Amino acid sequence: MNLFGGTISSLENGLNYASLKNKTIAQNIANVDTPNYKAKNVSFEKMLSDAKKSAISANRTDNRHFEFDIKQSTPGVYSYENFNYRSNGNGVDMDAEQASLAQNTIYYNALIERVSSKFNTLNNVIKGGR
Repeated sequence: MNLFGGTISSLENGLNYASLKNKTIAQNIANVDTPNYKAKNVSFEKMLSDAKKSAISANRTDNRHFEFDIKQSTPGVYSYENFNYRSNGNGVDMDAEQASLAQNTIYYNALIERVSSKFNTLNNVIKGGR
């Protein structure tokens, strides 16, 4: 039985995206002084397309063959390969990273607020409106 019609799972996917983006931004900020480090970013469209094709299954021609799946570990993350922001080859723009972090934090907090609202509604129904 699906209580919210898939809303919770959609919010969960949004939170997974925001969490991965936050980790990527934090990694970029941590490597701001690393020579030849290329800044990384997360694309929701790329993450969605990678999720659709992330699992690769083996074709079994005999029932004695092992079943296995290969899954991509971090879908949607890509690097800016040809972008050098500094003379040492580093591609991290600190101002852009901080702005992106602030934007992602607002997005994440909005999703958390929505999930909390859904659970409060469920709690209210369970208690019978009291």
